[in-house]
Amino acid sequence: MSLRSLSLALALAAAPLSLSLVALPSTTRAAAPQVKTQAPGYYRLMLGDFEITALNDTVATLPIDTLMTNTTPEKVRAALARNHQPSPTPTSVNAFLINTGSQLILVDTGANGLLGPKAPSNLLANLKAAGYTPDQVDAVLITHMHGDHIGGLTTDGHMNFPNATVYVDAAEKGHWLNAEAEAKAPADKRGGFAAAHKLLDVYAAAGKLKTFDGVTSLFPGITALPAHGHTPGHTTYAAESKGQKMVFWGDLMHVAAVQFDTPATTIQFDSDSPAAYQQRAKAYAEAAKDGYWVAAAHLSFPGIGHVRPKDATDGKADPKSYVWEPAQYSLGE
Repeated sequence: MSLRSLSLALALAAAPLSLSLVALPSTTRAAAPQVKTQAPGYYRLMLGDFEITALNDTVATLPIDTLMTNTTPEKVRAALARNHQPSPTPTSVNAFLINTGSQLILVDTGANGLLGPKAPSNLLANLKAAGYTPDQVDAVLITHMHGDHIGGLTTDGHMNFPNATVYVDAAEKGHWLNAEAEAKAPADKRGGFAAAHKLLDVYAAAGKLKTFDGVTSLFPGITALPAHGHTPGHTTYAAESKGQKMVFWGDLMHVAAVQFDTPATTIQFDSDSPAAYQQRAKAYAEAAKDGYWVAAAHLSFPGIGHVRPKDATDGKADPKSYVWEPAQYSLGE
């Protein structure tokens, strides 16, 4: 064997050993930490020429099975289970922004912390994430004066929407800002009256609190519709543009898994449950018949969708039960 051949053989024999000494890249990665937060809570769609933005304030976990009335806890738990909903039940608190092109209108304001530390408020942060600032809001339309709908009006006594006028049904104002009604209320209900004063008096003092009575056109394309029952002056609002319509339901209903299938199911928060049920039945039937958009305060965010009659076993529509069809996510224009 030549010297050259011997050198080559020795080199090849040593190659595996040499390669084994080379450090190879490791395929192991450090575990990525879990983030455990959601994206900003806003959702947008166009309604004709109007831009509608749903804003989530918070999610409160409520004992729905014991809060519902004209039913039993067992029936409520069964309905929740059929819809894969836990009990207690996460419940969205939603508000809605309408940009008409000439005005920025907010429907309800969220709780602003009034539901406790486990339901922190995010409405103002989500408003800003959606591209707006509180001082751009021209009008605030209040569906009713429960704390989770008016809590966001002020912070530490200061108006969160300093350039906005607040609109509310005269019957609602006449109840919650009425000393006589407060005196007659049970002791455990008087906190709502105090909260209403705390949140609305500052707007009234600034000349920025206005009332309406009955069906009222507030702005072009924006109409107040009385739906009294849940509270004495509970109101829904309709927005209409280029033949498209959306009705903002407020607390016309609370729990999709329960109340669409059995609209007669009411809730302890109603001041007049029979009247609240009648308004709900009317709203369901109208929304299903006319096919317009609905936006609700406590349906799972964004709380926007359509209502249709539930198909009965004979293939015909059931006039007493309904199905909620939530809006599908889209990228917008």
